[in-house]
Amino acid sequence: MAKTNFRPLHDRVVVKRVDAETKTKGGIIIPDSAKEKPQEGLVVAVGPGGRDEAGKLIPIDIKTGDRVLFGKWSGTEIKLDGEELLIMKESDIMGVLS
Repeated sequence: MAKTNFRPLHDRVVVKRVDAETKTKGGIIIPDSAKEKPQEGLVVAVGPGGRDEAGKLIPIDIKTGDRVLFGKWSGTEIKLDGEELLIMKESDIMGVLS
């Protein structure tokens, strides 16, 4: 099966969650039932940007491949080609990790 090309519209970003830690800093193993969803992800696709009231394109500061932090309840979960992804607005992203 061919990989689907997906391009988000406007100021939306597609993010793949980064796997959560399986151990605490103290070495305690966290079971799957107690893990929280990570709030960190890798940007997979980026839309062209939003438009202002005059219709001028406002480009997005985030680019594909950036590692970002986002809110706990941010975005809409989707499944594309068997992969779980999030679609969210650029404003839901809190920052880029370097």
